[in-house]
Amino acid sequence: MGLVVDALTEVLRKPTMGGVVAELAILAAPLWIAALVGLLLGWAWRPRWATGIAAGGEKAADSVVACSPPSDGLGGSSLDPPMASLLSCSSSSVPQQADGEKSAVTEKDLQHLCQLVEMTDGGPAWRKMMEKSLPNMSYQAWQRDPQTGPPQYRSSSVFEDATPEMVRDFFWDDEFRIKNGWDDMLLQHSTLEECPSTGAMVVQWVRKFPFFCSDREYIIGRRIWQSDRSYYCVTKGVPCSSVPRCNKPRRVDLYYSSWCIHPVASKRDGQMTACEVLLFHYEDMGIPWEIAKLGVRQGMWGCVKKVEPGFRAYQIARTSNEPVSRSSSMAQITTKFDADHLRSFEDNPGSSSDVVEVEKQKHWACNIPKFLVVGGAVALACTLDHGLVTKAVIFGVARRFAKPGKRL
Repeated sequence: MGLVVDALTEVLRKPTMGGVVAELAILAAPLWIAALVGLLLGWAWRPRWATGIAAGGEKAADSVVACSPPSDGLGGSSLDPPMASLLSCSSSSVPQQADGEKSAVTEKDLQHLCQLVEMTDGGPAWRKMMEKSLPNMSYQAWQRDPQTGPPQYRSSSVFEDATPEMVRDFFWDDEFRIKNGWDDMLLQHSTLEECPSTGAMVVQWVRKFPFFCSDREYIIGRRIWQSDRSYYCVTKGVPCSSVPRCNKPRRVDLYYSSWCIHPVASKRDGQMTACEVLLFHYEDMGIPWEIAKLGVRQGMWGCVKKVEPGFRAYQIARTSNEPVSRSSSMAQITTKFDADHLRSFEDNPGSSSDVVEVEKQKHWACNIPKFLVVGGAVALACTLDHGLVTKAVIFGVARRFAKPGKRL
């Protein structure tokens, strides 16, 4: 406290203009260093209670989250009818599941995705985040915060001049993701299990994260159901005892990313030549959720813009009769079902989720805890020896960041 008083006193003494300019010039570099240090600390920090939520409580280091959907938010309710047959078949190129081992993705997941699409999952209201467009694609995104668990996202992407089958194969094609580079975060992929009769798969992904954060590993169970020309694609994190857990890359256990692909009318001429992808996504990457929300908000459109040119390149490759990849061929093996028949099993469907209009944009400093800003400012100021004006400005900037809504 005495340091702050001394700094203010020194400023009130009205130093010469030359001294102020010199100290402000010295100030620029430390501020950038402080911002980088704060970002590094915030990105690497993960509270224990978040781990408990992701893993269902304190467990052994090698434990994983159960593969059934959670009971809140994107978790939804489960099916009363009998589950789908166990995923006990596999191709000769991948290991076969042990007898009696349950399917990685079941009809419970299908029903849950249908509830999300119909907005009858009973979760919190969706808040609209953004609405963007390209000449051949339009995009909208929503976000909501469940009572427990990480933030959840819903998006709608409409591709002009696209068929549901082509879009389905495109998003399932791991080989093309890396070959084309439209998903530049995907570093490695491999198939751990697959079932030629249902198309179900268990895959391993390694995704690239920023240089100050270790890469992430995902063990993903996925399967596609088909109702007429609508495709319900479920992907989620699943346990896998055959792949040991490593420190690097760090495994993400809580992961859900599923979508519904169906034809829609084109905005150009009203013909059914466009395709909509409704995506529902959440994951716990081991990053504080408020920081993750800030990163998603700032970087979402930049990532989405890469999808459309990647898809057009995929269309060209397929029309040029390039060989179909293994993962893309597995996408063409679907399980047929009647969506209306599935809805009839819902004896007590959840209430509808609301959609609210675009939320008022908050100043990005609102997402930074005050103690982190003030503490970082104190640490930085105490390590500098460049005069009290520099320290006073540091405290002033920190004070502005710690009071959301004020402009710098």
